[in-house]
Amino acid sequence: MLDYIQIPWHFMIAPFFYTFLMNYLDIANKQRKILNYYIFVFAVMCIAQISFVIYYSDKGTKEELSYSYEKYTSIEEAISLIGSLVAFIYSFIILRNREDLFQKILSFDNLKWIYNFFKLTSLAYLMWIFALVMKFSLDFSGFLFSYYPLRISTTIIILYLGYQGFKYIRILKERKDIRKDIVEEDYQPKEEDIKEQQKNALRYEKQFLDIDLHIKTNKKFLQPKYTLNNLSKEIGLGASTLSAIINNNAKKSFVDYINEMRVEQAKKLLLNTKYEGYTIASIGLESGFNSKSAFYDVFKKHTSQTPLSFKKSKMALKES
Repeated sequence: MLDYIQIPWHFMIAPFFYTFLMNYLDIANKQRKILNYYIFVFAVMCIAQISFVIYYSDKGTKEELSYSYEKYTSIEEAISLIGSLVAFIYSFIILRNREDLFQKILSFDNLKWIYNFFKLTSLAYLMWIFALVMKFSLDFSGFLFSYYPLRISTTIIILYLGYQGFKYIRILKERKDIRKDIVEEDYQPKEEDIKEQQKNALRYEKQFLDIDLHIKTNKKFLQPKYTLNNLSKEIGLGASTLSAIINNNAKKSFVDYINEMRVEQAKKLLLNTKYEGYTIASIGLESGFNSKSAFYDVFKKHTSQTPLSFKKSKMALKES
């Protein structure tokens, strides 16, 4: 029996991934718990396989038994492939079409790494289909070569998911800590800012002061996808009008105007000893940038330094 019994573990890969995804998106209580159904079918498949081996163990030669068993497990694998694909496609449909359910996680993670996982896994499924077709076409013998690409791709996917999972779970935790402090921090205009605004009252339009106060008080600059259209809906002015007001008063485009606030926020976080061990990515993403590379580019544009060099230079200056 030990020579023949092969647990059909591949049947459970997609259901387990579905369960992970629903928990990571924090919508497990709003979706079907399909893992329970798959576990039941998996148990039935295991019992059926053991029963098959027990029943045929004393019928025919060892070669005949090996052929019958390979044929049986191939049919079982085909069922497993179909069941796995159903769970995989269902997971993707939820990810693409139900964004309204997991807006909370989207404020921390753009899920790009999960979309990349789906692309890699789609290729692995094509390799699995190819391997199974070859297995049937070669009459269940001499087919092992067709499984080598599948084994390599599966190993790569497991390593990729493991690395990305650990990486983003750390960033997610750090961002939640930073977000909590930022949200609790009220925006209070500095005395010098008030004096500056009063001094430039003739130059600065009241509308711009209202816009500036709205963005800073509500921390709109922390939203990575915040646009003129979003501001337009909130303020009640047309996007072109808002663009003109910001250009005339701030002397810069809306994008540069918002990014300047993000850079100032990032500077505060970089110099805060509470976040000394936090990743640069977490700080950049929580300052309103949509990626680590965008954070580096914009920060260097505004300060002529990378975030890390800025932090080191300020810390060295402080120590001296």
